[in-house]
Amino acid sequence: MTLTQDLSSARPLAGRTVRPVGLGCMNLNHGYSGFPAEEDAVALVHAALDAGVDHVDTATLYGGGRNEELVGRALGSRRAEVFLASKCGLTGDPGRPVDGRPETIRRQVEASLRRLGTDFIDLYYLHRLDPRVPVEDSAGALADLVRAGLIGAYGLSEVSGATLERAHAVHPVAAVQNEYSLWTRNPEWGLLQACRRTGTTLVAFSPLGRGFLAGTLADPAALPEGDMRHAMPRFAPENYPANLALLGPFRAEAERLGTTPAALAIAWVLAQGPEVLAIPGTTSATHLAEDLAAEHVVLSAEDVARLDAIINHGTVRGHRYSARQQASIDTEDAPAG
Repeated sequence: MTLTQDLSSARPLAGRTVRPVGLGCMNLNHGYSGFPAEEDAVALVHAALDAGVDHVDTATLYGGGRNEELVGRALGSRRAEVFLASKCGLTGDPGRPVDGRPETIRRQVEASLRRLGTDFIDLYYLHRLDPRVPVEDSAGALADLVRAGLIGAYGLSEVSGATLERAHAVHPVAAVQNEYSLWTRNPEWGLLQACRRTGTTLVAFSPLGRGFLAGTLADPAALPEGDMRHAMPRFAPENYPANLALLGPFRAEAERLGTTPAALAIAWVLAQGPEVLAIPGTTSATHLAEDLAAEHVVLSAEDVARLDAIINHGTVRGHRYSARQQASIDTEDAPAG
């Protein structure tokens, strides 16, 4: 069997079709480090649009709203060219960092629309499940926004298959945005199957393993102090050397296939099925071109199996989140059985 991704392989998302690889915009001013100047960030978004990217993702949380403002400015008169996604439910407020109450969702979507400079968001996610609010209540509020014409569809982020099915019973869930890559396999432990049952698209964030699979991060200790990877166990000194050792065989596979590690990592995600999309983030036009090259990579079932054997849940050292970070995550956290 051969699995082929190319420019003609548009994939379904919320009743539309988009290219398999979109652009996640968090990296432009939130979470990591080495952020570009605003003009350079806008230029990067323009470069993505010029390259044919038609799916752009942002969130209320990123940069305390500045990410949505930046994306809105970058899209400007080109808004109609893209499928635009954003997220609600994370507030940045230490008193209630996750808030899925209907009144909060309504307030946040109105603010998102203002910052993005648009009257319509194609897809609006609940960024995290609020443990104090039944997902049915949050889903009902998002469904109301669909009926009001403010959003085209709604989604969930970092949730389990069981939570997806509960929300889907209230109103169809267009997409779930969860972390998924060779070194983060959580969606395979229940969510992917639920997506297939409900007709929900899986939008994979961090398909490059938070930069690890690009093969350019030799020493996480050298990252600036505020970079979120300092708090992630896989990048810790006791785990990272063992993880780094996985990259040699992975690079060899990329060389054998005539591509780059970054493109190969994203191609592996796309090879998991037509209901899977990827939204890598970047601050570099060069890396953007590598990411988009994944759409041209051809993988056989044997290629996928070789990659699976190198980097998987059993070969990666360390949990993907710290205990504090994991507290707000609803995904399956171990293989079933």
